[in-house]
Amino acid sequence: MAFWSDGTGNDPKRGFRWILLMDDIPVYTVKKVTKPAFTVQESTHQYINHTYYYPGRVEWQTVSMTLVDPVQPDAAQTLVEIVRDAGYAPATDDTDYGTMSKAKSVNSLGKVRIRQIDADGKMIEEWSLNNAWVKDVKFGDLDYESDDLTEIEVELRYDWAEIATANAGARGSTRNWV
Repeated sequence: MAFWSDGTGNDPKRGFRWILLMDDIPVYTVKKVTKPAFTVQESTHQYINHTYYYPGRVEWQTVSMTLVDPVQPDAAQTLVEIVRDAGYAPATDDTDYGTMSKAKSVNSLGKVRIRQIDADGKMIEEWSLNNAWVKDVKFGDLDYESDDLTEIEVELRYDWAEIATANAGARGSTRNWV
């Protein structure tokens, strides 16, 4: 019997039940987000006529999100301030030598969490992006023929992700660093 029809009230995770939690970005402005993903790199060993594969390092992929840009609070201005607080400033004179750093970039963005919720609004899965910082921002397109809302595409880089769930996995854990 399928898990959603076994009479226990279990419901599969749904792609529209989620919240992105970031310090300075209101949750209602986030339209779309990708969940964390990783690739296990591989090493090969050639021996005569054979190839053997060995798992290597885990490499986390970037997370992308789409924001709607409201007038208040202005999402475009907020993102510019996050990057400015990370250390970026155009060189205006010979005394301005500050640059971005990882610590300032991580601190300016704050905590980033992707939370999936159930039909009652309770957390069933939460991904935390560790040491996340803004990698890429596209402030959207303008088009006289479109009635669409202005959107901002943001890409985040992070060192690793942590998952916490409301229920144990098949191996019994509810919290893991992947």
